Formats: sequence, structure tokens, C-alpha cells
Amino acid sequence: MMDGAAPLNYPHTEPPAEGEAVELAEGVLWLRLPLPLKLDHVNCYALDEGDGWTIVDTGFDSRRIRAGWSSLLNGPLSGKPVRRVVATHHHPDHIGLAGWFQTEHGAELVTTRTAWLMARMLVLDEQAVPTSETLDYWRGAGMDKAILAKRRAERPFNFSDVVAPMPLGFRRIKEGDAIHLGDRLWDVHIGNGHAPEHATLWSRDGELVIGGDQLLPSISPNLGVYATEPEADPVAEWLESCERLRQYACDGQLVLPGHKLPFTGLPTRMRQLIDNHHGALRRLLELLQTPHPAAECFQALFMREIGEGEYGLALVEAVAHLNHLLHLGQVRRRRREDGAWLWQRG
Repeated sequence: MMDGAAPLNYPHTEPPAEGEAVELAEGVLWLRLPLPLKLDHVNCYALDEGDGWTIVDTGFDSRRIRAGWSSLLNGPLSGKPVRRVVATHHHPDHIGLAGWFQTEHGAELVTTRTAWLMARMLVLDEQAVPTSETLDYWRGAGMDKAILAKRRAERPFNFSDVVAPMPLGFRRIKEGDAIHLGDRLWDVHIGNGHAPEHATLWSRDGELVIGGDQLLPSISPNLGVYATEPEADPVAEWLESCERLRQYACDGQLVLPGHKLPFTGLPTRMRQLIDNHHGALRRLLELLQTPHPAAECFQALFMREIGEGEYGLALVEAVAHLNHLLHLGQVRRRRREDGAWLWQRG
């Protein structure tokens, strides 16, 4: 707890079961859908519009989740149609079924311009094997040779595997906009770092904040650098976003996050989200008294063992923190004979 702010509190200690809903506030339902990942769920929210619903985030496009939505629509959502889908950002667990709701249910998609462009681009970019640029990026990060050999022969993750085709047309929201959802007026404030132009929504009555993955209670969102923009600095974007969004945070707001449990105590959590990365950067600088590739920085950054299922996300986050230190002028890098970048303080 910092600066007299209240600690985090979880008013609802149990999530809704699959196919069920929990009312968080009048006209606001919390839904949870399964994910086939270590982070095994995504939170979605339904806002009552009287003659229909606005859905915030959707889960992956899969048979199980489509069936789950059918059960929800016929059960706790009382058979009323989905009029709008709000996607907080472009990641597939949040926008995966937006196109399905558009084409099959006639819903309007509401999101940021960058989120729509990213999602539509990626769903059209299907790859049978990793591109040469991706392989070069992995080598540059010092990816374990056995993992690299395995991944270069496998079909990589494709948006089209878990995101429904996205038709043309969406409604843009941007920083400073106000939008009516349910029976409330919400201010739009944009975050970056985890995903470009990530929308967060703050109710004017001061009761609720829809945080997506920008405002999570007990885990830190992944900040990753990829072959598409290998010199990117998402850590700087993340820290700037957290500092800017802090001004809107109050102890009593109930935050509706993309994962884990709804919570109060947002000012404290904002400070934690900032401090988490400053601490990681300090540990990383200590490690880099001697040169290391990104793939050897996991323990310093995460302070735990990283398994194969987490390896890819850990690698891109390690590069993100190294890039940040490079942009600050606190580290330098040179190529090793095998193509990996070696990073060192100085």
C-alpha cells in the first residue's frame, strides 16, 4: 500500500461457473469463458441495454466457446440479442468472436482503430511455418537451440486458428471519448505497452472501471517485442500509460479486469504495476554486469523457473526489458557468432 491508498480488496471471491453470470452492479454481469492456456480463462462482461446487451470482450473462437455463448444467451442473458461488442484490445482471447457476433448476431463492433487494424491484419496473415524474420528474431534473442529446432518445423500460432473472420466496419473509440454503455456514461482512456491503443472505460458515476488487460489485479500483463517491430519499447509505453491512468484511479472503484477477480484499491494496484517493472529492470542491470542473451535473463526478470509453455512469452518480455534499457542508454549489445545479441551494462 502506497501514499495512504487502500489495499486491494476482492468483493467476489469466486468467479461465475461456465454458463453462469454474477451481477457486479445493476445491469452489469460478469461472465467467464475458458481458455486452453496456462491462464485458463478470460473475463467478459454483459451490460444491459434494455432491449439487448453490450458485450465487453468475447474469448477465443472455438466450438466450446461458441456453445458457451449460446448457453449464456439463452440462460442468464435471457434470450435478448447482443447489440454491440466492445473489444478492449486486439488479442485473440478478447476479440476472437467479435466477427462472429457481427455476422451471426448483427452486432456492432466498438474498439480502437489500432485494435481493429491489428486484429484484421493478423487474422488474414496465416503462416504454415515461422517466417525467416521470426527465425532471425528468435536467434537474435538466443532462443534455446532445441526449442528453436522444434518451433521452426511447427505451425506457429495463427490468429485465424482462434479468431473468427472479421468483416469490414467498426465504430472507433479513442482517448477522451465518452460512450453510453448500459445505463451509464463511460470515459475512454487509452493504455499501451501490453497492446497498442488498449481501451479502458471509466464510468462517470465513479463506480466501475473496465480494465481489460491494462488493469489486472494479481498478475502483470505481458510486455512483448516481436519480429514485426524488433526495436520496440513497450516497457516505456507501459510505464507512461500507468503513470497517466493513475490520475483517474480511486480506492472505491470496482475494476472489471480481463483476467482474475474484480477488485477495488486501484491506486495501490497502479503503483504495484509500475514498481514491478522498475524492480525487474534493476535486477536485470545487476545480471548484465556480464554479457547475456535475452534467453538467459528469465530468472532475473521473473524470479522463477520458466517452463516450455511460458517460454515464448518470457522471451519476448525479456527482449522488451532489454530494449528499454538500450533506449535509456544503460546497456549496449553486440552480436555473438551464432547471431544472438549479447547485452551488457555500460
